[in-house]
Amino acid sequence: MRAKIWILLMFSACATYAQQDAQYTQYMYNTVNVNPAYAGSRGVLSIFGLHRTQWVGLDGAPTTNNVSIHSPIANSKFGIGLSVVNDRIGISDENTASVDVSYWIKTSEDYKLSFGLKASAHLLSVDFTRLTVLPGDSPSIGQNNIDNRFTPNIGAGIYLHSDKTYVGLSIPFMLETLHYDDNSASTASEKMHLYFIAGRVFDLNPNLKFKPALLTKVVNGAPLQVDLSGNFLINEKFTLGVAYRWSAAMSALAGFQVNDSWFVGYGYDMETTRLANYNSGSHEIFLRFELFKNYDKIVSPRFF
Repeated sequence: MRAKIWILLMFSACATYAQQDAQYTQYMYNTVNVNPAYAGSRGVLSIFGLHRTQWVGLDGAPTTNNVSIHSPIANSKFGIGLSVVNDRIGISDENTASVDVSYWIKTSEDYKLSFGLKASAHLLSVDFTRLTVLPGDSPSIGQNNIDNRFTPNIGAGIYLHSDKTYVGLSIPFMLETLHYDDNSASTASEKMHLYFIAGRVFDLNPNLKFKPALLTKVVNGAPLQVDLSGNFLINEKFTLGVAYRWSAAMSALAGFQVNDSWFVGYGYDMETTRLANYNSGSHEIFLRFELFKNYDKIVSPRFF
């Protein structure tokens, strides 16, 4: 069997039984994507764009593009957000558009507790004509493409945070919807993912901050995923860090605060599994723009 078929089978297994949500190394800057309660929590209008190329050199490997915008609603305790994710794996192309709404309450002098809801629309396309059909394969392969199959979903989350600490729990997609079933070859369905996130900022000295962060993801039929990271913020400008995805990858992280509004970041993953023999790693780059008012520059936390 040709290499392309083996790769297809590998991706099909992942889509059917394991984690399907798009994977991010720099999740700490893209929190609203996994937890709707984060919407508006930075206190300013925040626009975020990310491109991820995974497993470079492996035919059909995942490519992800993500754009999001979120903001508090003036003179209220509500926040609102909108995000669009395009995730391409092999012969499949999935687009997800989500609307987030959050509401926060003050639990102490330092902490706020936010509750969030997410409403999403998924569009799935699968082009079976791109398969390499071998002699003896079913002649029906390539005759039943999926074209923008629509499935709705809902999600929810909670997010407790201060200027230095945060912890959150969320299920961004609560409905286990069926994407595809040909009754003979394969079944693909969206599984429910439970996310737990946490982080803390430590002031090491006036010019150096350190932030460890944690993301865990639980989904039925797949191993527990644990992401650990540590980032240093130097002179309020430069960010350097490392991350480890349990039994999967090591990562290097870097960022630069261009000015009060613009922040750019880059991450590189090096596989620690046997997949390292077949690819040259994964690259992730993002850009964040925030629209401040004069007082926002003083009160808005910058590191998460």
